[in-house]
Amino acid sequence: MSNPVLSLKDVTIYQENKVILSQINLEVNHGEFLYIIGKTGTGKSSFMKTLYADLPLTQGEGHIVEFDLATLEEKDIPYLRRKIGIVFQDFKLLPDRTVNDNMIFVLKATGWTDAAKMQDKIDEVLDKVGMRGFASKMPHQLSGGEQQRVAIARALLNDPELILADEPTGNLDPQTSAEVLDVLKNINALGKTIIMATHDYALLMKFPSKTLKCEDGAIFEVVQRSV
Repeated sequence: MSNPVLSLKDVTIYQENKVILSQINLEVNHGEFLYIIGKTGTGKSSFMKTLYADLPLTQGEGHIVEFDLATLEEKDIPYLRRKIGIVFQDFKLLPDRTVNDNMIFVLKATGWTDAAKMQDKIDEVLDKVGMRGFASKMPHQLSGGEQQRVAIARALLNDPELILADEPTGNLDPQTSAEVLDVLKNINALGKTIIMATHDYALLMKFPSKTLKCEDGAIFEVVQRSV
């Protein structure tokens, strides 16, 4: 049996010495789609930041894509993040370059050198999110939904074992949110593990999946009808 993509044991998450979430015990296996829900301020973002090492893990045991979060050194954080695709609420595309050049920037930064292989990879990931025809566009020429699709494609460039999506539909209208989540679900169906933080319960009803809730300093699994 393969190792889980994520394993947390007796983890407590801190933000500036304040306990945000405590006694977290969780395993996420390859190919799962997991929602993290909860009101603003209940710890969703702190949880996600701990997973991609923006917040250090100082209490408990945590393993993610074969990295030990408790002993992770700063010099190893870039290598962890190459095995994780991260999608943010505000897209974080570079505004001064095209979609294609945004992708090239990431590939060069992560060690790619062969121009032909880079272009093949860019075409592949843009195809997966329905944005192949937008490679020459600048970010400001795209709608919010289109920018988020590009951000998802960018997260796929290095074939990550896990995608962390932190409120990826937070700046989008309901219809566009559903379209973006449909893209994520299709990527999940291809075998990618996805953990998505959201406060949009309507999406959970439309695209049900395993759900954890942050509340009162704890995180626990909930059934869909009670979220």
